[in-house]
Amino acid sequence: MSEKKWIKAEDVARLAGVSRSAVSRTFTPGASVADKTRQKVLAAAEELGYQVNIIARTMITGSSNFIGIVTAGFDNPFRSKLLAPLVHQLALNGFMPLLMNADDPQQLAPSLKQLLSYHVAGVIITSGAPPLSLAEEYLERKIPVTLINRHAELAGCDRVSSDNAQGAKLVADLFSHRRWQQVGFLGEDGENFSTRQRYEAFIAHAGGMQVSAHFCASAGYQAGFDAARRLLLDNPGLQALFCATDMLAPWGAGRPARRPIERPAPGRYRLR
Repeated sequence: MSEKKWIKAEDVARLAGVSRSAVSRTFTPGASVADKTRQKVLAAAEELGYQVNIIARTMITGSSNFIGIVTAGFDNPFRSKLLAPLVHQLALNGFMPLLMNADDPQQLAPSLKQLLSYHVAGVIITSGAPPLSLAEEYLERKIPVTLINRHAELAGCDRVSSDNAQGAKLVADLFSHRRWQQVGFLGEDGENFSTRQRYEAFIAHAGGMQVSAHFCASAGYQAGFDAARRLLLDNPGLQALFCATDMLAPWGAGRPARRPIERPAPGRYRLR
């Protein structure tokens, strides 16, 4: 059985009756090419089984269609809900994601350096990922950097963030409307960007409420359950609890073992 030879752009151009550069423009995202020419090239490429040589293009242009995604906390449902549509949209726009796990501090720096070797077209850094100082080298090399739910003290980067302050204000307004005075706040590490913003905004709008706060060293349903139990034991008059994330909600969807949190005094409290 003879080996199938690699089809080159010249082969596609010859079959389509167009120039070599027309083939290149057809497979270059954002490049200008007439629709009729594009259709002829795509038809010829399909017939021949042509695939773009990404490595060769990278060597010629100095850039690739790779997008580095640096993230952490893969056990967090929010992360999977974020990554799935993100990867999908990148693919629709002709980009290929390279996912880097930031959970391992020892592997993080080498992984970020490795992204540079791929001549990535951009880098996306999500919440809970590495220190922003590690992203400066990308900006120095004119590689676009986008931060998701990260503090934007990095000149030249783009940022996509939840409106943490407005969300916390709405919770404080609700508690005030219900006339709850003894309330609790449950958040991740106090240095976490989103937690810090939500806590500060909640305190700013809490008015005369007495707020008992607890910050967990680790995230997760069990950590939230244990922290909520401790808050209730220490504050038996607690009327409502503001959980900064779904993962910390002691009865969050998906928590494997649901059991009541005992409290020393009768009554009910609210979870938001």
